[in-house]
Amino acid sequence: MKQKTKQPLRAALSLLIAAVAFLGAADYGIDDTISLRTDAPLPSNAFYSVEAANDALAASTGTECTYVAKLFGTVPLKTVSVSRFGNIRLCPGGMPFGAKMFTDGLIVVGFSEVDCESGSKQPAYDAGIRMHDVILKINGEPLASAAHMSEIVSASDGKPMTFTVRRGETELEFTLSPTFSVGEQTYKTGLWVRDNTAGIGTVTYIDPATGAFAGLGHGICDGETGALLPLSRGMIANVSISGVRRGISGTPGELKGYFSSGKIGALLGNTSAGVYGILSDIPVGVSKDTSLPIALKDEIHDGKAQIYCTLDENGIKSYEVTIRKIKNATDNKCMEVTVTDPALIEITGGIVQGMSGSPIIQDGRLIGAVTHVLISDPTKGYGIFIENMLAAAE
Repeated sequence: MKQKTKQPLRAALSLLIAAVAFLGAADYGIDDTISLRTDAPLPSNAFYSVEAANDALAASTGTECTYVAKLFGTVPLKTVSVSRFGNIRLCPGGMPFGAKMFTDGLIVVGFSEVDCESGSKQPAYDAGIRMHDVILKINGEPLASAAHMSEIVSASDGKPMTFTVRRGETELEFTLSPTFSVGEQTYKTGLWVRDNTAGIGTVTYIDPATGAFAGLGHGICDGETGALLPLSRGMIANVSISGVRRGISGTPGELKGYFSSGKIGALLGNTSAGVYGILSDIPVGVSKDTSLPIALKDEIHDGKAQIYCTLDENGIKSYEVTIRKIKNATDNKCMEVTVTDPALIEITGGIVQGMSGSPIIQDGRLIGAVTHVLISDPTKGYGIFIENMLAAAE
């Protein structure tokens, strides 16, 4: 009798396991993000369909909306993000640019001991402030620069002060009393902070109608932690390339250059998908006639492509690469880029620092930008989808 009871239970359990496995496979087979042209229908096949959650959403023409994927059109599986793109045309870049950005707050980069009559102290560290915290305010007053903080501290007369600090996504407050430095004859906190940074990259695209541009394909980050630096304001300058340090296995190469002019634009955004801003003037040679259509991620394929970059005073040139290992990613490592052009390998060894942002062209369309180099093999690196950069720009 017990054996007969176990058989239906085993059958039910097997059916449940099969159903879970099937649902899991169906869920895995549906991308979390889907990109479509404006007039393209929502995905649908014999197993699942992507549908609007309500009539208002069905009538929406927004660039990014959340839909529901349903198994056999009835069983909700997951929510998916659908982005729609029209006939976007952009001018590919390839020219170097210099970016100088001022951080939103002061980034703690170190601590020092303050020499006082009783020995030495570390007021800030003892109060609880730590490396890579971002100091936003003192006694409620926003800080404009490291010099501004020094002025406030020097005038404190050693009285307790409230420091408002951002640590990750959380704002904290710490109370500390500056210590009078016998050696420097002023009040000190024992903090080393940074309020700006500068670097060189490559422009990915320019919108000839507005002067909007994007570059790098990745963000400007803290050199030690890799954390994205918070942008308060920034500027863009022209750059002259003065030389190339060739990359070899284990040691990345670098484009060497210098800022060769004053401000030519404003830096408005620093994101994990690149930096963004507005140019004061459209560069010579950039116009609607030189623009290219963009390709969505599903329109990109393994095979030959080109990158545009500048290595010397001769300006932008095109070099052959191969694209492979394309994946539906929302980060800045969406495809593998292998340099195959002998001329580029001879000069740089492959991909070098400063080439980040170099536009990738395939079949006459702008598909993305170079973002990283593999330290072990400088001929190989990664690229980001152009649609990921456009989404970050919004």
